[in-house]
Amino acid sequence: MLRSLLLYLSGARWAKAIITHFFIARRMARRFVAGETMAEAVAATRKLNAQGALVTLDYLGESVVSEADAQQAVEQYFAILDTIAREDIQATVSLKLTQLGLDISEDLCLANMRRILEKARERHNHVTIDMESSDYTDRTLRIYRTLRHEYGFDNVGTVIQAYLYRSEKDLAELRAEGAFIRLCKGAYKEPPDRAFPKKADVDANFVNVMRAYLANGTASPEAHLAIATHDPKMINAALEHIQAHSIPKERYEFQMLYGIRAEAQRELIRQGHPMRIYVPFGTHWYPYFMRRLAERPANLWFFINAFFRG
Repeated sequence: MLRSLLLYLSGARWAKAIITHFFIARRMARRFVAGETMAEAVAATRKLNAQGALVTLDYLGESVVSEADAQQAVEQYFAILDTIAREDIQATVSLKLTQLGLDISEDLCLANMRRILEKARERHNHVTIDMESSDYTDRTLRIYRTLRHEYGFDNVGTVIQAYLYRSEKDLAELRAEGAFIRLCKGAYKEPPDRAFPKKADVDANFVNVMRAYLANGTASPEAHLAIATHDPKMINAALEHIQAHSIPKERYEFQMLYGIRAEAQRELIRQGHPMRIYVPFGTHWYPYFMRRLAERPANLWFFINAFFRG
């Protein structure tokens, strides 16, 4: 119930107006967000690169309501890609399609994605399209496939969420297509006719589809899986499969969120596994922050405690 409440609050404008004015909320958000500026994101990336981690940078924002806002997001991603090249840091980028105008027009969003991917290709970089709620799954996959198969961009990937019933079928098709996929459990509130309501079932599906995607045999040689989880059981299941089937490092990487389980990140690096950290930054941190609290409601009590202690 608490998780459902936090997910509701992540999209509630009235809650955003209240919570973002609390200094303690902004301070706590910094645990999960690298900062509000590109300079802060670069500094966080350099530190992670020095530890042996790769990075994907996410300029926080979603659900824009005007073409001008979508254009501003495109320009920001141009700047990020230019900065990555100029600063010579090891980072790709991640973005949300609603940030590029998907709620306004699918054609507008597609055109904006083409521009970003062209810039990324010029800079020899890669873009991952984040997955949002299940209301966007079909449109996200359609845009991803259009970009990759019709326009020929080989520097684009997307995300599949293990809590959706449909994900096993989606991943089987994407594996055959040689897709770059980030597999995560899922962080949005979904109805029980679309998603597994029980955590145990989500975990079981995560392991099942992870093993299937990394199975030897019929996959396209380009198929690459980013195993995005902080759950020790999921990590151990992946490690066991990788070792048992001698999966080459070109086929997979682990991904974790900035500020979460840093020691586990470093341990996987020490073991020689590719590790990429998802580093968000920007002023629109509220929805992201609330979804992180929903994933681990225990964090909420630290927030409440700190608030009442001033």
